[in-house]
Amino acid sequence: MSEQRKPRLLAFAGSLRQNSYNRHLAANAAEMARAAGAEVVEVNLRDYPLPMFDEDVEAQGVPENVRALKDLFATADGLLIANPEYNGSVTAALKNLIDWVSRPDGQFAPAELFKGRKAALFATSPGGLGGMRGLNHLRDILQPLGTWITPTMLAVPGSMNVFDAEGKLVDEGMATQLKAVVEQTVAAIQQ
Repeated sequence: MSEQRKPRLLAFAGSLRQNSYNRHLAANAAEMARAAGAEVVEVNLRDYPLPMFDEDVEAQGVPENVRALKDLFATADGLLIANPEYNGSVTAALKNLIDWVSRPDGQFAPAELFKGRKAALFATSPGGLGGMRGLNHLRDILQPLGTWITPTMLAVPGSMNVFDAEGKLVDEGMATQLKAVVEQTVAAIQQ
């Protein structure tokens, strides 16, 4: 990466819910990445409704929102992903995004938009594990696509008690850990 250019990150949550705790977590991570010197584009998956991945749909042409997301991914050096845990795994919305964005399409080779990207994975949930089971699944999906995952993934338990009314992460210990994961990702891009 050029010394003059700031690292570029996409920050998003795998949740479609408007007031998702994981969307709050992604926004906090985005703010921390900016403070660490990165440019960050926050992506709300709700703004990019996607059909379920289907090769028959794909054969009719890349859907407009898929093309828009691929164009965003093409500008990114790294990803900040907040992964809500649904039944111990990733959300359908997040898995569908990965399936679409990883597909070859004449412009991009298979998995090209994940290969070589640096990613921080984190989650929050009301439960005591904080979404860690889903993070493990997400890591297992992204690593074979060529994405470098920060050695530390952060699971924030008790999501109903760690954010204020504006969505700021107010648990100082968790905020410190999130900052470390984000800074680790920015540093990996700058190497």
